[in-house]
Amino acid sequence: MRRCGAWTLWWKMASRRRTGQCRILRLGALSSNTFMHDRKPKILVVRLGAMGDVIHALPAVSTLKASFPESEITWIVDPKWAPLLVGNPAVDRVVTFNRRDLASVRASVKMLREQRFDFAIDFQGLIKSAFLASASGCGRRIGFHWKEVREGPAALLYTERVHTHERHVAEKNIELSLAAGASRIDRATPLPLGLSEGDLPDGPFVLACPMAGWTSKQWPLEYFVELARRVPLVVNGAPSNEVDLRRIKGARVHLSGIEGLLNATRRAMAVVGVDSGPLHIAAAMGKPGVAIFGPTDPDRNGPLGSSIRVLRVTGAVTTYKRGVVLSASMKAITPAMVLEALAGFVPG
Repeated sequence: MRRCGAWTLWWKMASRRRTGQCRILRLGALSSNTFMHDRKPKILVVRLGAMGDVIHALPAVSTLKASFPESEITWIVDPKWAPLLVGNPAVDRVVTFNRRDLASVRASVKMLREQRFDFAIDFQGLIKSAFLASASGCGRRIGFHWKEVREGPAALLYTERVHTHERHVAEKNIELSLAAGASRIDRATPLPLGLSEGDLPDGPFVLACPMAGWTSKQWPLEYFVELARRVPLVVNGAPSNEVDLRRIKGARVHLSGIEGLLNATRRAMAVVGVDSGPLHIAAAMGKPGVAIFGPTDPDRNGPLGSSIRVLRVTGAVTTYKRGVVLSASMKAITPAMVLEALAGFVPG
């Protein structure tokens, strides 16, 4: 009942949008001179999660700051992913939002309304994210066209709906920033240094994060055992993953939160990953390594930059259904294939 109360509150607040709280800008592309002159322009970014999606929104937010250097950018995010934004030079304020807590909903919406944003961009395309853009009281709200959002009704809460043409989600996000008036693309992906957590080797090692949000995106754990026979392998995961990670014989298990993952990724000489957040962190850092893809399309969701080599078998079927069994296309990528791709990054 508590969650239903939170949802009811959101929609009541969305329907009571105050007039005059935010200047409504509707015409043409914006420049830094378009905003009100008596204060710094204020921009609201909505991308609540998850890890990889936050990473893929970083270049779009860097583009906003590069285009509007005097602006104050507020990013609202799930508390779980807030550590990814610590020290980001493009983000002036981080607001956390916990949809499961009614007090958090009220506090977050109140804080957003007080800011009087010039415009809001919803990079997520869900009803809850579109609600936050609307509940901020801002009169100009930019999001994806209803054919592109994950939840169609979300588009009803935007004042501007953008058709995008790029394939990769990070580039689609940049298109939203350009539609908002950005004129200088900056693909920077700054991340915090992280903190030392858990046990890591003193010498060089390869970092792997075997777990993924969908089982179908995971690589067989027994394949990681073969890797551990050939390279100094550290496998990272949350404490809840410990039982599975201990099955990877020969690998050192590293349990951590996001700060520990950031630190371990920076220390690793190379990474092996699947389509999950830790891989995208490594790519954002420019860390060399190998990405193993199966059901998801790397042209749409692949690692940023050029430091990561992507493996995907010919004929892999693309699907974004959250599969609960290992994908045949993931099993088809053998340890030998991954070791060959790693050869240029790991001393023989």
